[in-house]
Amino acid sequence: MSAPPLFRLVGDRRVSVVRDSAAVWRVFDADPIGSCMVASRVSDYGIEPNAIGGELWTRRGAEESLCFAGANLIPLRGGPDDLNAFADEAMSATRRCSSLVGRADLVMPMWERLEPAWGPARDVRSDQPLMALATHPNCELDTEVRQVRPDELDAYLVAAVDMFIGEVGVDPRLGDGGRGYRRRVGSLIAAGRAWARFERGQVVFKAEVGSQSPGVGQIQGVWVHPERRGLGLGARGTAMLAAVIVGSGRVASLYVNNFNTVARAAYARVGFAEVGTFATVLLD
Repeated sequence: MSAPPLFRLVGDRRVSVVRDSAAVWRVFDADPIGSCMVASRVSDYGIEPNAIGGELWTRRGAEESLCFAGANLIPLRGGPDDLNAFADEAMSATRRCSSLVGRADLVMPMWERLEPAWGPARDVRSDQPLMALATHPNCELDTEVRQVRPDELDAYLVAAVDMFIGEVGVDPRLGDGGRGYRRRVGSLIAAGRAWARFERGQVVFKAEVGSQSPGVGQIQGVWVHPERRGLGLGARGTAMLAAVIVGSGRVASLYVNNFNTVARAAYARVGFAEVGTFATVLLD
C-alpha cells in the first residue's frame, strides 16, 4: 500500500509529494523521451525524496499533474493552474533552483510565473528541438569512439570543462575548485556512460549518456576539439554512441539549441528526427 501523500498549502492550492510509484511510471511511459531525465533517477533510486535528490510534486494525482523539484525544476505534466501552483511552491523554497528544463509548453509558463520573484535568468532557451532515433544510424560510425577509462579522467576533464563553458557560459570549477564537477564526470566514467575518441592522449570528440531510463538513453555534452571541427567527427561520434544505445534496446535521444544549425544538421545526418520541443532556463 502506498504511503499517504504529504500535503502543503500554496495559497488556496494544495500541493503534495507523490507516493504512488505506479502512477509516476504511467506518466513516464506515456512520454518516455520527454521524461527520461526524471525516469532515470526514479529507475535507479525509486521515488523517495532523499534517494532521488528532490521531490515529485502533484496537485490531484501524478497522472494529472507532476513536477520534479530538486537542483533542477522539471515539469512533466499539468494544466495552467497546476504549473502556477508548482511555481508558487518553488518560490516558497529557501533558494531558487539551478535551472528549469523540460517540455517547452510546460517550462515557459512556469518561468513566466517565477521570473518576477526570482529575477532575470542567466539565459533562456525557449526553443530546443527534442530529437530521437530508434533505429541504427544512417551515417558511418566512428569505431574509434569508445568508453572512457577511469585512468583517463584528467584528459577527459579538459574537454568536459571546455564543453561546459562553451555550452552553459560558466566555468564548472568555480566555487569549489572543480571538485564537484570532477566527481560528477568521474561517476559518469565509472558507470561506462562517458565516450570519447582519443588521439595521442588528447580527446578530440566526447559525449555522454547523461540520463538512462529503461527505454531511453539521452545523449549530452557532445563536443569536438576546436581544431578538428568541420571534419564530420561530431556526426560519426554521435552515431557511434547512438548505435550503442539503440543496440541496448533503448531509443537514443538528445536536445539541441535551435540556433545551432551545425549540430542540428549533424544529428539529422545521423538519423535523429524531431519529436518535440524542450526549453531550458539557466539560473545559476
